[in-house]
Amino acid sequence: MREAIGRAGLDDEVLACRDDLSCGPIATDDPAERAAWWAHYHDDADDGHLALFWERVTGTNDRLVLWTSRLCAQEHASFLACVDRLADRPYQVIDVTLGNLRVSHLRAEGLHPLIGSERPLSATTRTQARECWRKLKAENAPFRLNTPDGLVSAPIDCFDAFLLQRTPIEGERIIRVVSEVTGIDAEDQVGNGLLVARVVALVEGGQLVADGAPWDWIKTRIKRPSQEQ
Repeated sequence: MREAIGRAGLDDEVLACRDDLSCGPIATDDPAERAAWWAHYHDDADDGHLALFWERVTGTNDRLVLWTSRLCAQEHASFLACVDRLADRPYQVIDVTLGNLRVSHLRAEGLHPLIGSERPLSATTRTQARECWRKLKAENAPFRLNTPDGLVSAPIDCFDAFLLQRTPIEGERIIRVVSEVTGIDAEDQVGNGLLVARVVALVEGGQLVADGAPWDWIKTRIKRPSQEQ
């Protein structure tokens, strides 16, 4: 994004949200709660970065442009959260959904032509987005997934069937299983870390067997229990 902005001859600041709001608790807007939850999965979880992002987004007087795609759960969730927090503040949006694109998939050469295409949201769209996010916050589910009807709440085990299906009877390394699920069954819906956590839960629940520590997802292999063979 920074390279694309530079190519356009601009020096706009890029504010990157390091949080993935498509998963985890969202009932409150407390960055410390989010960081505490992420600390279960990442050693470097830091509420300072999250707090600074929201302070800059909601406190800036500069021109603000939100980039998003409704095809990516993380981008869509962050967009809805921004719309809710910004309320009636002026800002514009570049939504790449109609091009069947995801902002996070685009390199500088793909982002550059889109600069200048930003448009304001209508009052109706703002209201709908805020209502959607507040409904999701009230439900406070473990996951939020993209569907043809928009972002919806989903239970903690919503990806378990895919993980079990992608685990061959003879066994495979966790990284291969998780990569297949994220690349095929759950594309743009969930990150690797959360799927590894679900593998750990399935191992602990006896639905998968691991030949080592399941958190060591690069080396450890998993397979289905022998009674399923």
